[in-house]
Amino acid sequence: MSYEIGMAAIELRRPPRLAHTEYCSNDPLKRAIHAEVPPADGSAHTGKSFEDLWDCDFVWSVNDGPVPWATRGRVTDMGHADFMENGSDRRMPKPCPFTDVEEVLAFNAVKEYGLPDFDGLVASYAENHTLHQKRFANQVFTGGYYKTIVSGAIETFGWDMLLEAAAETARFEKVLHSYADLTMHHVKAWAKVTTAPVFIQHDDFVWSSGPFMHPDIYRRSIIPRYAEMWKVLHAAGKKVLFCSDADWLMFVDDIAEAGADGFIFEPMLALDPVVEKYGKTHVIVGSKVDCRTMTFGTKDDIRREIDATLDKAMDCPGFMFAVGNHIPANVPVENALFYIEHLRKNWWRK
Repeated sequence: MSYEIGMAAIELRRPPRLAHTEYCSNDPLKRAIHAEVPPADGSAHTGKSFEDLWDCDFVWSVNDGPVPWATRGRVTDMGHADFMENGSDRRMPKPCPFTDVEEVLAFNAVKEYGLPDFDGLVASYAENHTLHQKRFANQVFTGGYYKTIVSGAIETFGWDMLLEAAAETARFEKVLHSYADLTMHHVKAWAKVTTAPVFIQHDDFVWSSGPFMHPDIYRRSIIPRYAEMWKVLHAAGKKVLFCSDADWLMFVDDIAEAGADGFIFEPMLALDPVVEKYGKTHVIVGSKVDCRTMTFGTKDDIRREIDATLDKAMDCPGFMFAVGNHIPANVPVENALFYIEHLRKNWWRK
């Protein structure tokens, strides 16, 4: 029934319980509930999935294509801090390949990385999605794209060079447009994948403190390009969920006007005003439950955040509950188990 609940929420059909998803990298938790833990050697998965055992109705997934940018052109590796168990994902930074801001301002993502063969890209996306939707038969497995515009620029330049170049507003906006052009090629390919009714447009386009560029730049050069992509996806019959970390509350109206069917966000973005304005008309994926509370708080703290979310969510036909900033490896297993137990008891609609 989980797939049906997920699609009912996506289509604003008010399923009998709140739809549910999680982003979980907590291997101790997975072992505690006897879920499969992805093999470190990349071999085939075995056993029951976390998503089935955790009553998930939706799997967050994006796919930027089969050939990474790093094999096609310059990228900046800023390294990676510990997130997985035992710091297995730790990675030290490497030197940025850009040493002069003029190199950044002259950059064109399409020229640097090229446009993959379109038919081959469609075939790759279709095969990959069919395979994963079969594996996650009880969940809605999404299509999507990660490095849309700002996230693409971060991957290429790293933050230092990006911020220096962003000071040259007019020239930098042309650079951003080239990422939109590259993304559109992939969006058009995804539009051809008939098995994927839901598309996630991911772009971490702000900071925890809000926009790092003047808001006019977002409204002039970034969000209108999203709108162009979403027209293509809507013409193909797909629902579009926009996803970004951090606090983009000031742009929620702009994203809705651009055509997003729903929003995926962290607790850093205030839930109440989004629910009040868009709870009846849009999919909302998230909650007030913060992974920091899950990690350092008490069970009463966790209960309060769940209950405060439920108070807002029940009247939203497309609400999908999630710990919006992930369940990382340092969340105590007993806290995570308490979270899901309390949520399961209380997520049914009357």
